This record gives sequence, C-alpha cells and structure tokens, in this order.
Amino acid sequence: MSNRVLVSIAVLLAALTFSPVLRAQTWSTQAGPVKDTKTPAPPRDLTGVWDTQEGIQATGARNNPSDGKHDLHFTPLGEATFKAHKPGWGVTGVPVALVNDPVDICDPQGFPRVWLHNLRTTQIVQTPDQMLILYEFYKVWRSIWTDGRELPKDADDEPRWYGYSVGKWVSDDTFVAETTGLDERTWLDNTGRPHSKDLRIEERFHRVDRDTLELTVTIIDPAMYTKPWDALDKLALHLQPRGFDIMENMCSPSDTAEYNKSIGTPAGDGTRK
Repeated sequence: MSNRVLVSIAVLLAALTFSPVLRAQTWSTQAGPVKDTKTPAPPRDLTGVWDTQEGIQATGARNNPSDGKHDLHFTPLGEATFKAHKPGWGVTGVPVALVNDPVDICDPQGFPRVWLHNLRTTQIVQTPDQMLILYEFYKVWRSIWTDGRELPKDADDEPRWYGYSVGKWVSDDTFVAETTGLDERTWLDNTGRPHSKDLRIEERFHRVDRDTLELTVTIIDPAMYTKPWDALDKLALHLQPRGFDIMENMCSPSDTAEYNKSIGTPAGDGTRK
C-alpha cells in the first residue's frame, strides 16, 4: 500500500476521532433502553431522558440524506445557496480544509439541526407553561411555550439560533410544536441544506407507549424548497432509566484551533507528511 494511501487513511481516522465537534466529553456510559412496550404511555406526558440509535445523520437528515437519490425540490435560490455551502459530507462534500460549516468554528448548530446532526441523549421536562428540551450535544436547551400564546409576528426582526417555539397537545399521546424566527446563518443538516428567514418547522411527538417516543420533523420554507419535506419521519426515541447521567458534549474553540492546525489544514493543502 502506498504512503499516500496510508496517509489518507490516517487523516480520515484522525478527523473522525479528533474532530472538535465529536471529541472529549463525548460518550457517556450508555445504558440500554427500557424495554417494556406493554405499558401504555401516561397521557399528555413526554417527561424523561430519551435516546436513539439513529442520531448521528452524518450524510444529512435521516429521511432525506444528501446521497443523490433524494430530491428536495430546491427553488433556484435554494439550489444556489446549497451549492455555495461547502460541507464535509454529502453530494457537495469538499476536502476538510475547504469546509465552511459554521459548526466547525463552534457556532451554534441551531434548530432544527440539533435534531438532524449528532443527536444524542435528550431530556424533556414539562412545566405548566413550557416544554423544555435539553440536548447533550453542545449542552443546549430549547423552550416550547404551551400556555396558549401564538408565534410572534415579528420573529424575523430578532432571529434566534433555536427560534421561537409554541406547541400544544392534539391528543393524549401527540404533541405538536411550530418554530419560526430562525437565524439564517445555520444549516438545516450536516450536508449544508439551506434555509431562509421564512423557515417554519413542525415537530410532531407521538408517544407510542411508555418507553417509545416517535419524532417527525417537517421543513416548510417556500423560499428554498418548492414543497414541504420530512427530515425525520417517526424517529424512535427510547426512554432511559431514572438516574441516567447525561454527559457533556461540547465544542471548544481551543480544541477547534488545535484540530485545524494539526489535521484540518494539512489534510487539505498536502503539507501533512
């Protein structure tokens, strides 16, 4: 095997192992899901620590990956914006040194990418007025208002990384949330799918039984896509035991700088020997 091939393999393994987005404080000692599908779900309750086996989604949103086989029906603006992004994965993937993914410089990944990239253990807490969702990756949280308020009409004036969210129960086992006011600097997924300021997200949480929660995430953005599309369709989340410890999974700017110095830039410009 040639030295060039060996170096390429080494760089790939190093990138997967030491990428600042995937590194230190990454993996907790995961317990298996509680398996008791005979117990019905408590009514109107999503409380608990949830985990999934399908959360990494490196090649894009699980139900519509960037693989050349899934057509998202871009508008002309959507296609141009998508091609301007330079992800490390998917059909428009580029060498690591050319990637302009905002997550790689420790910008917040935002919403809905928090569901569509590196989804790890997640905790849901309910209060009388809010549904709080706490994510392991980047150790961030979202608030979904459940007090009957509407989405703000001026959300575009002050966009947020994770948007403004309101939700309600449509039945005893299904909770639906809507989110707007999202910062245009974020990508929808790991492969650079774009969105506009008019993006609207619908989340549908269906609690199948005590230990299984299904999540569907729908993207609605007429500026970028000619029709809505499902990024997730009934992604299964599994309830974890009481006392389950959610580890930190942080992006550190100092780790990012070291990664770019020792792996990212040399991998792209050929200086790594």
